Amino acid sequence: MDMIPYDEFSLFHENAEEVGLPYDGPPVVRREAVEVGEGRHMSSLVWGEDPPEIVFIHGGAQNAHTWDTVALALGRPLLAVDMPGHGHSDAGRDGSMAPVDNAGDIEVVIRSLAPEAGVVVGMSLGGLSSIAVSRIAPGLVRRLVLVDVTPGVNQKKSSQIRDFIQGPESFASFEEILQRTVAFNPTRSESSLRRGVLHNAVQRPDGTWVWRYRRFAAGDASAERTFSRYSTLWEDISNLKVPLMLVRGMLPQSVVDDDDEAELLKRQPEARVEHVTNAGHSVQGDAPLELARLIAEFAAS
Repeated sequence: MDMIPYDEFSLFHENAEEVGLPYDGPPVVRREAVEVGEGRHMSSLVWGEDPPEIVFIHGGAQNAHTWDTVALALGRPLLAVDMPGHGHSDAGRDGSMAPVDNAGDIEVVIRSLAPEAGVVVGMSLGGLSSIAVSRIAPGLVRRLVLVDVTPGVNQKKSSQIRDFIQGPESFASFEEILQRTVAFNPTRSESSLRRGVLHNAVQRPDGTWVWRYRRFAAGDASAERTFSRYSTLWEDISNLKVPLMLVRGMLPQSVVDDDDEAELLKRQPEARVEHVTNAGHSVQGDAPLELARLIAEFAAS
């Protein structure tokens, strides 16, 4: 049985090389944990030595490293959070990963590590959780970027993603977990997916592999109940008082459709909407340089 070595800070050169970014050596990145209550901690990656200017919140079944290439392209101090029950963070409140429950924990982390950040960027479940943060802590969300998500996401739109997430609980080998990931991610290179698996899964002492997010059971009993909760976030969109940008992937893997976009613009007519033609749901994985450019422009506008 071969144990595969893993150093989460040793792979940044691969991110840079894959998209043609200059690389002069490892960036300054550290992992930091914040207690969020009940003896639970949330872990984050803190990029740079100055106060973070941007907060990144990943999607369901992902982790803070999903933003690595975007972070390298931006070259700014920022914070990338591991959401409850994901990455190196502990389980959510009562085992829940619902946006409203995540929001309370995320608020604590932002107050602790990035209280002056000018932009919050949330993708998928992280975007929905960011909307919830804007309601309970509006002073912490000065600008909001939603990456391929609106409260209109439902079971049908996200079926392909859910099929992947709800797959086997463990895998006999790294090759097995990698090949399943490749099969569900046709827009990504195998090298990037290999890196993603290393960041998002752990090898057990017996050599088998398990996704980090499968370590904890979500408290949401049914998909129907989960998605009905998401739809209530439309009212929070209506109540936003800060600049908003939706970045929508236009490949079939996206979970945002024209009706979602229209509803968002109905509730926030001044919102900026950007279509990324060469990206699916994971815009940060499919088109990281374009996403970084859009975020930098939005932050400066």
